[in-house]
Amino acid sequence: MNDIETMSANSDLQRLDFNTPALQRKRRIRALKDNLARWYVSIGGLAVLGAICLIFFYLAQVVTPMFQGAEMEARDAQQPAWLAGAGEPLLLAMEEQNQVALRLGDDGAVRFFSVPRGELIRTVDLPLPTGTRVVSVGQDTPGNRRMVLGLDNGQVLVTEHNYKLTYPEGKKTITPQVDFPFGEAPLNLDPEGRPIEHAAISLNGKTLMVAGATDGVLHALRIAATENMLTGETTLEEERLQLPQLSEPIKALRIDPRQTWLFAVSGRASVDVFDLRRKQLNGRYKLLEGKGEITTVAPLLGGISLMVGNSTGGIGQWFMVRGAEGQSELKRVRSFQLGEQPIVQIIPEERRKGFLALDSAGELGIFHSTAHRTLLTEQVAKGAAMAALSPRATRLLVESDGQLQRFVIDNPHPEISWSALWGKVWYESYPEPDYIWQSTSATGDFEPKLSLSPLAFGTLKAAFYAMLLAAPLAICAAFYTAYFMAPSLRRKVKPVIELMEALPTVILGFFAGLFLAPFLENHLPGIFSLLMLTPIGILLAAWAWSRLPERVRLSVPDGWEAVLLIPVILAVGWGSIAASGYLENWLFNGDMRHWLSHEMGIPFDQRNALVIGLAMGFAVIPTIYSIAEDAVFSVPKSLTLGSLALGATPWQTLTRVVLLTASPGIFSALMIGMGRAVGETMIVLMATGNTPIMEMNIFEGMRTLAANVAVEMPESEVGSTHYRVLFLAAMVLLMFTFVMNTLAELIRQRLRRKYASL
Repeated sequence: MNDIETMSANSDLQRLDFNTPALQRKRRIRALKDNLARWYVSIGGLAVLGAICLIFFYLAQVVTPMFQGAEMEARDAQQPAWLAGAGEPLLLAMEEQNQVALRLGDDGAVRFFSVPRGELIRTVDLPLPTGTRVVSVGQDTPGNRRMVLGLDNGQVLVTEHNYKLTYPEGKKTITPQVDFPFGEAPLNLDPEGRPIEHAAISLNGKTLMVAGATDGVLHALRIAATENMLTGETTLEEERLQLPQLSEPIKALRIDPRQTWLFAVSGRASVDVFDLRRKQLNGRYKLLEGKGEITTVAPLLGGISLMVGNSTGGIGQWFMVRGAEGQSELKRVRSFQLGEQPIVQIIPEERRKGFLALDSAGELGIFHSTAHRTLLTEQVAKGAAMAALSPRATRLLVESDGQLQRFVIDNPHPEISWSALWGKVWYESYPEPDYIWQSTSATGDFEPKLSLSPLAFGTLKAAFYAMLLAAPLAICAAFYTAYFMAPSLRRKVKPVIELMEALPTVILGFFAGLFLAPFLENHLPGIFSLLMLTPIGILLAAWAWSRLPERVRLSVPDGWEAVLLIPVILAVGWGSIAASGYLENWLFNGDMRHWLSHEMGIPFDQRNALVIGLAMGFAVIPTIYSIAEDAVFSVPKSLTLGSLALGATPWQTLTRVVLLTASPGIFSALMIGMGRAVGETMIVLMATGNTPIMEMNIFEGMRTLAANVAVEMPESEVGSTHYRVLFLAAMVLLMFTFVMNTLAELIRQRLRRKYASL
């Protein structure tokens, strides 16, 4: 009885002790710490999400301006007095600084005037023969100021307008002038003296080509300038080209910059293409189907493409393409539509593949050829007009009804459209549409090729081959380490594999590019033999081990059997590499690379996807292995022991219990490894040829989105289209990672709910 009372008293004392102020204070401190920890973790998680959102919005803010159209703002109209007696305009042009403009009238006078004020600056009378007048004007390729004037007496005058920039007394002064690079004397183009109704000009080096049409008769004159090295005198050698004549009246003439093709638009909607080198007709092509007729023709920057406007408001882009039989032919590539009125003028930009079109009702359209994009359509005049575009494509000058109207154009990124970024584009001089990334070139006539498709394809290709190597090895290693390996050996193996993740990727890329790539090229048969013989060697070693006496097998502690495979793998590897030369001589006539390229038709680059698969797979293995091994090791022992106790073999327990239970963690490991491979930069940058091609061939290289950003971002101009496209590539990477991680989490949660009852 006393013992029971004593125990009851002690119990009451203990209850009283738990309610002491000291214990209550500890509980409050513990609760406070728990709340702080919970809030700290919550705030940290929200901060991470906020940082990701800020990155996304910043990328979107940089990228969005590329998809906006053009804008045009009108300035006050001018009605200068000198314009009333200047005759009909034949040409209107502006200089680089948007300060001085040129107007050529049919009276043979060149008038330079101020763009901001409309005041006449200077009038230059052309040295025309007495009694002659200018009836046609032909301009050289966009970007230069050279032109040829067709006269009514069968002659042509080659002239050029230039602008001299000086700073007298610290004030910028622009002095316009008219030059005559081939002399002030007109050239005789038509021996019979008929008016030159249409004229064309092209200067290639020191060779000038001039063409003209008179009453349906075609004339072409080649002039070569040679300079005497002793006296410095320049002599001109003329050659008159005899070309086939046309049966229909000629409407327009154009010569390509290399002086290979002469395009003669004649009749309603036909063009005859002459081969100037062979002096023969290449072919006749119909430019317009159905009703309507051709109204104007103009070249794009570079002179390769012809923009053809018609009487129904349509504009077509044409250029020469080499056909399947090697014969060049004129192809229609794109079509644009301004309105329903005839196109009277097409004005190409001087620095981009864009152009402006003006119809007879005074409606203006701004287009870009490569992007196949209509950026703006706006009414700029009440009727027929003539327009001039500044070299930087930021100012527009329109003459209509004796008035000069100025416009300010804001069109910073016309090269971008969904089709230009992700679709096949038919670029100039290409035989067919293709996916091309080529952001820069050495010439100003360059057509930017900004397709992200080959970069995205290269990213997925590199990740695919890396995961093809890394995923099986990492998952199988995780299963064996967590389920079969001895605990003491596991404590040594797992830290070593995880330590591989600390290797800098730049070191792996350096090793792959300088050593692994040439080694693989010189030992291709041995490498493939190694990949095929290694699993066979492991299976044979396992079979031989199972045939050994039981006392020998029991002498090796349980879970240490994998150590015995090390000499087997080393022996297979050494044997495969040693036999590489013999296999190459026996099977591939001593050169497997030559056999692949010439016998099988498989291109081979030294730095290819096989190198990336091995190098980047080596970098991804630790990530997948570590997460998957933890997931397998975390499977409750009660499940595995219960399965074994019910008679299941270890393999059955692994495949039907452990694998299913650990599947959410294993899937997460694969997705994280995939994200690691997609975002890898240095390995693919150093171990591939960085060639943006869309080929699944394992022996060819690639260029990934991340590597492209790393290579080209330092060279891009801030705010340029190239700069923003690189940010778009980064945004695509971010969105891809976000989508992959979201899908991975959804699938992981579903797997967890499905196998939670195990």
